[in-house]
Amino acid sequence: MYVGTLSFDLLLGDVHSLKEKRSVVRPIVAELQRKYAVSAAEVDHMNLHRRAVIGLAMVSGDAAHLTDVLDRCERLVAARPEVELLSVRRRFHGEDD
Repeated sequence: MYVGTLSFDLLLGDVHSLKEKRSVVRPIVAELQRKYAVSAAEVDHMNLHRRAVIGLAMVSGDAAHLTDVLDRCERLVAARPEVELLSVRRRFHGEDD
């Protein structure tokens, strides 16, 4: 069994309220969940208007499949024009851990 996690630190564009922030972050989380069957949520900077951290996790029996899905998730978030991807933190836990 392999477990992979990603943490995206995002700078949001023209956002002036927490309501506007939710309207940017929620569709990203929903698309990650729908397209890639990962667990995803906003996990940090909840009270800041222009910052967000989205975390996601996935479990797989195949390391190559897990790596491929995590790569696709990273490309999806990086391609969103309404956010600037400041950093990505990736963790991979395999059978040797």
